[in-house]
Amino acid sequence: MSTLVAKQAPDFTATAVMPDNSMKEDFKLSEFRGKYVILFFYPLDFTFVCPSEIIAFDRKLDQFKAKNCEVIGVSVDSQFSHWAWKNTPVKEGGIGNIQYPLVADLDKKISRQYGVLLDMGVALRGTFLIDKEGLVRHAVINDLPLGRSIDEALRMGDALAFHEAHGDVCPANWQQGEDAMTPTAEGVADYLAKHSD
Repeated sequence: MSTLVAKQAPDFTATAVMPDNSMKEDFKLSEFRGKYVILFFYPLDFTFVCPSEIIAFDRKLDQFKAKNCEVIGVSVDSQFSHWAWKNTPVKEGGIGNIQYPLVADLDKKISRQYGVLLDMGVALRGTFLIDKEGLVRHAVINDLPLGRSIDEALRMGDALAFHEAHGDVCPANWQQGEDAMTPTAEGVADYLAKHSD
């Protein structure tokens, strides 16, 4: 499998269920140029791990938006299935009225373009951080039983924005507000000397 990291994110036009429950037939990824995007794939509507992730993204949506980052979900279900799941209460196995778009990938083209489509016809749990120019800057793909970390998606967005603003690079486990390092031999040595235990 080849990686999309450091390459242009494959653009797509598809139908999406929007935050207001309308169906937008010409939803395009490229409409979000100038913003960061978390594009995430999940296997199927009305399943088990998926709603925990979808709702967790929604609960942190204000934090993503405060960082000029849009969240977009994709699965191989139809827009009608997305709409029905959004309009089913959480206590009855639904996801409630989440406030970011869910894209229908019924023909599986988008999942295939992003390298997350399994032979059985569903997508792995792929998460892609796309920068303001449309480049994929980070990707992580989980197998079906392994739920993703929404906090890690936020952290990676922070790291990318910090790097773009300052030029410094972000070391292991970096968090917003912490020291980064200058991308030189001296910068790395200085950082490690200050942070050795």
